Amino acid sequence: MLKDTMKAAGKLSIVVKDANGNVKDTREVENLVVDTGLDFIASRMGGASADVMSHMGIGTGTTAAAAGDTALGTASGDRVALDSATVTDNTIVYVGTFDTTYSGAITEAGVFNASTAGTMLCRTVFSAVNITVADTLTITWTITISAS
Repeated sequence: MLKDTMKAAGKLSIVVKDANGNVKDTREVENLVVDTGLDFIASRMGGASADVMSHMGIGTGTTAAAAGDTALGTASGDRVALDSATVTDNTIVYVGTFDTTYSGAITEAGVFNASTAGTMLCRTVFSAVNITVADTLTITWTITISAS
C-alpha cells in the first residue's frame, strides 16, 4: 500500500541592528508548525477562504512551543504586518521588522493571520535576544512543505 506523508517544517533567522545599522546579534532557530497552522494549510488546499498569514509577533514567554499552542506565551507589544511573504516552489518566506518600543529580552516569536487574535501558523522559543528601543529586529521565517 502506498502512503504519502507531508511535513511542514521551518526555521527563522533573527537579526538585531542598532540605531546606526550595525548588526548586534544574529540567530538561526528551528520552529514548530502548530496544529492550528497545519489546519490552516489544509484549509487553503481545500479552497477555504481563510485569511492569509499577514502578521508576526514577538514575546517573552519561555514555555517550549507545543503543537496545541494558539498564541504566544507572553506577547510583547503589537504584532507587525509582514514586510513580505514570498512563495518559491514548496517554500514560503515571511519577513517581519520590529522597530521596537520594548527594551529587554525577547524569547519567542510567531506568525499569524491577523493583527490580533486570528490563527497562529507557527511558534518558536529561543534563548534571549536582547533589544533596546533604539534597535531594529528583523525576523525572516522560512516554512517548507515536503514529503517525508
